[in-house]
Amino acid sequence: MFLPTCAAAAVTVKAIQYQGSMLIGAVHDVLCTQTTEGETTMIAMRYLFTLRAEVPRIEDFGQTPYGHRRIASVAGGHFQGDRLRGTIQPTPGGDWLLLRNDGVLMLDVRISLKTDDDQLIYMSYKGMRHGPTEVIERLNCGEAVEPSAYYFRSTPLFETASPQYQWLNKLMAVASGRRESTGPIYEVFEPL
Repeated sequence: MFLPTCAAAAVTVKAIQYQGSMLIGAVHDVLCTQTTEGETTMIAMRYLFTLRAEVPRIEDFGQTPYGHRRIASVAGGHFQGDRLRGTIQPTPGGDWLLLRNDGVLMLDVRISLKTDDDQLIYMSYKGMRHGPTEVIERLNCGEAVEPSAYYFRSTPLFETASPQYQWLNKLMAVASGRRESTGPIYEVFEPL
């Protein structure tokens, strides 16, 4: 695997290509940073899958002592990558959303995945989404917004009893998300 040399303190070299909003190729993403000792480190990432969740409704619980609480039902969806693909099971699944007083939306998601070879995988992740007020208002109205206009990241974990997917139990993924009118879409990566 080719890893580029990093000349700057924080450089991201991407091997991700989009055609419109569709991912057409993602091999590796390399994050290069400089430590306090002046050494350059690299974190290589391997594309795991793209996940598209269907979120038909969100229950609004109002302002609680912790912030504005909403719970989104995940009714289904699908995921696809080189090493695994399948569907998001309609139940159980949801996103326990909390809008903090500083405008940051905290995500707490739990969903069940079923691979195309009939294996079950529990996926959970914490994340956050935030951006300029006008951008978030457009997202909340279901408008298409360029993903670079806001921050939307998560850290998925997996749990499965399936022998062929045991490797998922031993990794913590990172994901970059975008919101569309039918639900979120995540590009999920495995740090190497």
